[in-house]
Amino acid sequence: MTWSIVVHDPDRGAFAVAVATKAFAVGASCPFVRAGVGAVSTQSMTNRYLGPAILDGMARGLAPAAAIEGALAGDDGKGLRQVHAVDRYGRTAAWTGQNCVEWCGSTAAEGVSVAGNMLAGEATIAATLAAFQANDHLSLTERLMLAMDAGEEAGGDRRGRQSAAMLMTTTEDFPDLNLRVDDHTQPLMELRRLLGLWREQGVPRLGTAPCKLNPSGVTDLDALEAPWIAQGLALRFRR
Repeated sequence: MTWSIVVHDPDRGAFAVAVATKAFAVGASCPFVRAGVGAVSTQSMTNRYLGPAILDGMARGLAPAAAIEGALAGDDGKGLRQVHAVDRYGRTAAWTGQNCVEWCGSTAAEGVSVAGNMLAGEATIAATLAAFQANDHLSLTERLMLAMDAGEEAGGDRRGRQSAAMLMTTTEDFPDLNLRVDDHTQPLMELRRLLGLWREQGVPRLGTAPCKLNPSGVTDLDALEAPWIAQGLALRFRR
């Protein structure tokens, strides 16, 4: 019911997932990332336990194929599942169960995997991968956006469109980027709008927020107030 792209960017140490579907709130159930470990999307008749289980396996050193195999071993519904993953070495693997609705399947290259089911056709995942690879001069988030746009243009989900999401992590135990469009007539268009807001408003906050290298983040009151002053806002911290 979905197609997605999972990616590792070794230059930034980033893992990311972008996904779209004709179902409600895809970002709540399909994409999983873990800093230093990998990225996973679990879809079709989604089993949300698979994402963390596959990441746990890859964290122990298993290759994505082995991690997926181990996670699916106890799932009596594995014929209904589709799942794919990428690890910190750029290795990928995908599983498409024998009961998934056509068109269903996957494609991959070094550091990137695309998989989908209930699609208009194979062209959806082929166009998604091709667009991602063709734009390696752009930022990771823009490459993901262009890739999903290309997949949509090639047919997308055969039922239509409803929700989309993008999830990315680099060094922290929580995502740098976590955008969700839960219900929209043009979810990828709305995702692009939110991505623009994240670049404008979210990225600057990453520089001041607590992180592993600076557990307290920026605490200088004058520095924190400076953007408010620049906007003409009468907001000040108590002293």
